[in-house]
Amino acid sequence: MFAERVKGLKGSAIREMFKLLAQPDMISFAGGAPAPELFPGELLGEISNKILKENAKVALQYGITEGYAPLRDYTRGRMEKAGNIHGHDDLIITSGGQQALDLTFKTLLNEGDTVVLESPSFIGGMNSLRSYNVHLHGIEMQEDGMDIDALEAYVKTQKIKLVYTIATFQNPSGITMSAEKRKKLLSLADKYDFYILEDNPYGELRYKGEDVPTIKSFDTLGRVIYAGSYSKTISPGLRLGWVIARQDIMEKIVICKQVSDVHTTVLPQMMAAEFFEVYDFDTHIEKAKVLYRERGDEMCTAIDEYFPKACTHTVPEGGIFLWCTLPEGYDSDALLKEAVAQKVAFVAGSTCMPVPEEGARYMRLNYSLTAPDKIREGIQRLGEVIRNAK
Repeated sequence: MFAERVKGLKGSAIREMFKLLAQPDMISFAGGAPAPELFPGELLGEISNKILKENAKVALQYGITEGYAPLRDYTRGRMEKAGNIHGHDDLIITSGGQQALDLTFKTLLNEGDTVVLESPSFIGGMNSLRSYNVHLHGIEMQEDGMDIDALEAYVKTQKIKLVYTIATFQNPSGITMSAEKRKKLLSLADKYDFYILEDNPYGELRYKGEDVPTIKSFDTLGRVIYAGSYSKTISPGLRLGWVIARQDIMEKIVICKQVSDVHTTVLPQMMAAEFFEVYDFDTHIEKAKVLYRERGDEMCTAIDEYFPKACTHTVPEGGIFLWCTLPEGYDSDALLKEAVAQKVAFVAGSTCMPVPEEGARYMRLNYSLTAPDKIREGIQRLGEVIRNAK
């Protein structure tokens, strides 16, 4: 009855967990959303009212596939300043960062192609890839990003079409790929003839350390497709993202978007464009950095205090996630059931792995949604669950 490409697909375990989070007293580290107290709700309300009163004929009508011109121009300017657009590139607005990924996969991949990605990786990206019946090959993460030597050894013997990477504050690990590895990855793409999809929804949320140039900023040959999003910096509900690609690739991406949803909803695009016109976006991002630094630091401190010493974790310099490694013999899926019973939730590592069975010892923990006192309380509960599991 079902198409072959969807027979094996399963719903996102992370999305399913939202059903649990309404339980009283549940402390959740399972989400992946920005802090709602950062949403500029009052200002966006004023902006939307003004648009609908003064320009409803545009806001409620069909728009062009490439995006609302003022928002597209603003985004292009911001990306040019960051070095992410070259002379051979074009940019379109998408319905969130997830659509930017899916359109890229749809444009480039045939059934049976091999895609290399980080292990662990983003469940939304992996599910999109699985829907195209491609082979996923995971490369282990190191402290400074994907193991590039392992990637090179693989592509020497196996033909691949694409590398999918979240190089900055990776979901789920929080790890940032070094500049040296970014350059080496790009050189491998040229040498072995594959493309790179650089997914960068968290890049502007650096609250420690020095910025690392994007892979796209080094791209002089059009090997890199770049996906961005306003979901983590303004609001996920507006569903606004973008994709940058070489013009010949972009022509096909535009056609695929026309088939998918015709265009991104115009009203949210107009709201975002007006927001950027009347408010300093960088000031807004700075507020987010302060909040996430406080919460990320509190989570790291609490883990060091309450988890067994044999547990290790990443220490992100930005973004909203960290990755915890449990001692040998633990099963985070089983642990999750016990944790939920104690009113604390996380994402089990199996959800984040190209090969789910390899995720038993890992947990993804999110700190963006929870106040520091609740982070401490939740990590204390989780630490007790881990200790009692043995």
